[in-house]
Amino acid sequence: MPKSDIEIAQEATMLPIAEIASKAGIPEEALEYYGRTKAKVNIHSLKDVQRKGKLILVTAINPTPAGEGKTTTSVGLADALNLVGKNTILCLREPSLGPVFGVKGGAAGGGYAQVVPMEDINLHFTGDFHAIGAANNLLAALLDNHIKQGNALDIDPKKIIWRRCVDMNDRQLRNIVDGLGGAGDGVAREDGFDITVASEIMAVFCLATDLADLKARLARMVVAYSRSGKPITAGDLNAQGAMTALLKDAIKPNLVQTLENNPAFVHGGPFANIAHGCNSVLATTTALKLADYVVTEAGFGADLGAEKFLDIKCRAAGIEPSAVVLVATVRALKYNGGVPKAELTNENLEALEAGLPNLLQHVNNIRTVYGLPVVVAINAFPTDTKAELDLVEAKCNELGVNVALSEVWAKGGEGGRALAEEVLRLAEQPSTLSYAYDVNQSIEEKIEAIATEIYHADGVDFTSGARKQLEQLNELGFDKLPICMAKTQYSFTDDATKLGAPKDFRITVRNLKISAGAGFVVALTGDIMTMPGLPKVPSAEKIDVTEDGKIVGLF
Repeated sequence: MPKSDIEIAQEATMLPIAEIASKAGIPEEALEYYGRTKAKVNIHSLKDVQRKGKLILVTAINPTPAGEGKTTTSVGLADALNLVGKNTILCLREPSLGPVFGVKGGAAGGGYAQVVPMEDINLHFTGDFHAIGAANNLLAALLDNHIKQGNALDIDPKKIIWRRCVDMNDRQLRNIVDGLGGAGDGVAREDGFDITVASEIMAVFCLATDLADLKARLARMVVAYSRSGKPITAGDLNAQGAMTALLKDAIKPNLVQTLENNPAFVHGGPFANIAHGCNSVLATTTALKLADYVVTEAGFGADLGAEKFLDIKCRAAGIEPSAVVLVATVRALKYNGGVPKAELTNENLEALEAGLPNLLQHVNNIRTVYGLPVVVAINAFPTDTKAELDLVEAKCNELGVNVALSEVWAKGGEGGRALAEEVLRLAEQPSTLSYAYDVNQSIEEKIEAIATEIYHADGVDFTSGARKQLEQLNELGFDKLPICMAKTQYSFTDDATKLGAPKDFRITVRNLKISAGAGFVVALTGDIMTMPGLPKVPSAEKIDVTEDGKIVGLF
């Protein structure tokens, strides 16, 4: 029976984090230790160092229950690049406790391509998400207290848009009534919770360039509207100083290592279906100062994570990838072709060909919309047949794109040599990043561009409520910001059941809201929710701790 991810991770020999830091070129005085194998990096000592590295983005097809292995591929690629002598640092997001205890799993990779200590990374880590949740809920408390204490800003209790958060999948908290009780218990109103990774503070945290920028972004966040329609910000409540105090240590990137003892920054964690889905700008730009190559990933499929990485993060941080890796599996492509999950191990060339348009559309988007070189990484499974692999390669070759078989789950860095070689070849090719839209276009035009150019929709429809919000955002001067589309990760459409590369559909925007601190407008489509629920059998039921403190059952 093959070993589980946690068994492989617990058998690994980890080096002291000081040795990993030295390998990465991080001075010892910049380290703030969290035990023997984790540290935060105080980047102040690196602020004058110039960026030198080439950035490699790892993205994927739309996720399926069959799994794609995007994080596993990212880890394995970083190990492979180091194995062939390239000074490489990995940059990943931190896992959210909600999915860890729910169904999705963690975010530390898998098999022999993992970051460690995986238990710590998946459970609490260095406390960053707790700090973000505390800052979010401090702002909520200050907001409600302001109303209770006389409401000098004339806040309309029915126009409060700031919600509390908790880093757990808890559907019971989606919609609540709080402030019940006597006069001393606050003002009764409808409220609700989001998962911490959906908080705007998470987005701000991941886009901030330093403490001063963090504080300024926090101050700009809109939390409510006055009775006259004026936006009320965290700065109006004088909340930004205390919130920054809660986040001053969290904002320092976390340094850990791969199973092959290569450096990895794991920092920040917004979801890509409800936020921008990338690790922190600070971690990425710090890695670019230290390494010749930096491997990073963007959440979910390329229509969500890669689009937001390129149109939001790269635009904000002034960075661009030298190459893009698009991860797929034969199993997932057959699922997109209509094969039930239970039958994915059987060879089925007809279904594979029917599912391939999903991969090819993502590939074409990266090449033609964004102008970037791309390689397809097929995350290998023992059930893949030669005929199936040959078909994938042939279809990608028709687009002028190479395919590399990735065996990093089973072989670690050694299994990623072919992928690393193709990435290095692509990274030497001249390219210039183009965006899917110009920020100076109208909000409606930018959403239309994403929907038609990236999703290949026929157009966009706005509900009457969204139309009113659009008018308000224009009047308030928020129309020149990037767009963050909140959409199902399972489909190019806003309907999770439509697999492959659908045609003849439209996108419906049902809600628009400003994230002024993050610096983008969020467009909510379909049935997307900001607070997930637990499945019928949560992963939490399998997790336990032995008498000697060893965690078991964690993937």
